Amino acid sequence: MNQENFIRRYFIVGERRFSNYWWATVIFIGSLGFLGTGISSYISTTISSTPMVSNANEILNGVPFFSSIPQKILASSPNGTIHFFPQGLLMFFYGSLGFLLSLYWWFLIFWNVGGGFNEFNKKDNFIRIFRWGYPGKNRKIDLYYTLKDVESIRVEIQQGLDSQRTIFLKFKGNREIPITGIGQPLTLQEIEKQASELANFLQVSLEGL
Repeated sequence: MNQENFIRRYFIVGERRFSNYWWATVIFIGSLGFLGTGISSYISTTISSTPMVSNANEILNGVPFFSSIPQKILASSPNGTIHFFPQGLLMFFYGSLGFLLSLYWWFLIFWNVGGGFNEFNKKDNFIRIFRWGYPGKNRKIDLYYTLKDVESIRVEIQQGLDSQRTIFLKFKGNREIPITGIGQPLTLQEIEKQASELANFLQVSLEGL
């Protein structure tokens, strides 16, 4: 008999979603622009304070990194440069924050935090909930439960700006665990389909729909 009649496995994407790749890239590129502008304003201010130099922009434009900065940004002050204090310092500060945020985001994507799978095995009579966590002793979250302890499948739907759609496994003793991913809620159709399939597969009742 087909193995799908005994085993169901649902994969959880985790942090490796297209939206995370997009925003991590955008923030990284934007932070480099802010950092470059802040650094160039500091160098430009330092050079301009030297009596031997008449035009700091001509020197900075000779450096490939700084010559790539749009001239509209450098021309925001009367002498064609951004003063390091306070504009340049603020840009450097925000650029540093953006760079650290994008770096953290790329680490989450690399570790695939929250990713994993849910396995329902009627052949060996167990449920396996596997997730990847942060590096450390809890990097792998691997939980096992027996099928006979499952009482029902419950769906919780919260509409609004921060809409949440979650499928819970309800065990004996009113114990519940969520089995859907976080950060990117499933559509109503996907929630209904998955919850109905699980309820039929496990032959338990379905609550919340």
